Amino acid sequence: MVGASNRRSASIEDYLRAIYGLEERGEDVTNTSLAARLAVSPSSASGMVTKLSQQGLVEHVPYRGIELTPDGRLLARSVLRRHRLIEAYLVSELGYTWDEVHAEADLLEHVVSDRLVERIAAKLGNPVRDPHGDPIPAVDGSVEEVSTKLLEDLPAGTVGEIVRVWDTDPELLRYLSDRAIGLGQRIEVLERQPFGGPIVVRVGQPPSDTTHALGREIAQALSVSLR
Repeated sequence: MVGASNRRSASIEDYLRAIYGLEERGEDVTNTSLAARLAVSPSSASGMVTKLSQQGLVEHVPYRGIELTPDGRLLARSVLRRHRLIEAYLVSELGYTWDEVHAEADLLEHVVSDRLVERIAAKLGNPVRDPHGDPIPAVDGSVEEVSTKLLEDLPAGTVGEIVRVWDTDPELLRYLSDRAIGLGQRIEVLERQPFGGPIVVRVGQPPSDTTHALGREIAQALSVSLR
């Protein structure tokens, strides 16, 4: 992975992580989508993308938008490794809840040393997933891929396991926690109500399973591994 001496500025790291995140979701990466994700102006995003391109970290691909180069992807995964290991440590060792860790990790990911990051990884037993189910890149930049589908795309009758929550909105995460909807839970799609209505699901194992009507925002945030 990238050593501390090769790190870029915090703003460059934030942009690389944002581009990687959009690519992970299969979304188009444009100056507009980047600006929305980072809460900056489109002109600021455009200026930074030009800078990243000059440094060989991104390229403009016709009809596809902005993409990370191999060097850019390696750097992005280095940032993600730090971020997601910090989240895992805060939950595992310091008693944070999964809705509290994202903002803390945003601050810490730029300042922790590589030595500390690897000590954290060793302490946690080298986890491959963070508290939200996001994959933690390995030291060499490789990522363990798991075949999943978004809840929004599943037909009625599908049974699977919740393995990832894409949204970092604390309110959404607390909503899920309050209803015992979390990673590792069995989920069954009972009904898809028409005209953009909610998806009705059963979560958990009988006899303690519960039924919920989940809106589109949550259905787009939950990744399910099918059984």
